[in-house]
Amino acid sequence: MQSKTAKESLTIQTQVVLPNDTNVMGNLFGGRLLQWMDIVASIAAHRHCKRVVVTASVNNVSFNNPINHASIVTLESKVSRAFTTSMEVYIDVWVEDHVSGVKLKCNEAIYTFVAIDQNGSPLSVPELIPETKEEKTRFEGALRRRQLSLILAGKMKPSDASELKALFAPSA
Repeated sequence: MQSKTAKESLTIQTQVVLPNDTNVMGNLFGGRLLQWMDIVASIAAHRHCKRVVVTASVNNVSFNNPINHASIVTLESKVSRAFTTSMEVYIDVWVEDHVSGVKLKCNEAIYTFVAIDQNGSPLSVPELIPETKEEKTRFEGALRRRQLSLILAGKMKPSDASELKALFAPSA
């Protein structure tokens, strides 16, 4: 299976926040944003492996700034690391100023997807080759995030989390 770069999975989606997308404060519902992120992230995961993918987990969501009614929202997602059958996908959410066109990053999220066959069994996915500084940083952090998730799910012993141990107990 041929390795792929992160940019090959890049998926960009632009939405306008309509009245039915907002809460009583006139801000975008968090659930609507989660839906948009799930869609854009699943397309990025599919582009990486060319398989049916399912959301395995939402690992992190940061709602840093509210998104107002009528905002132009751009979601950008890329696979940040591929493991045996799963892929971590990073999503950045930007709001565009109506007058200047300047984009402000307001949210981000990290999702995990698993590639599956027609019976729902996991399939192998290609390795990921990070190229840019940001891609390399996210790639390196993905193993730590994965190990932490596995520990919290009871699927890994803390003593086996080599990347996490290296953070808290550097070797002499």
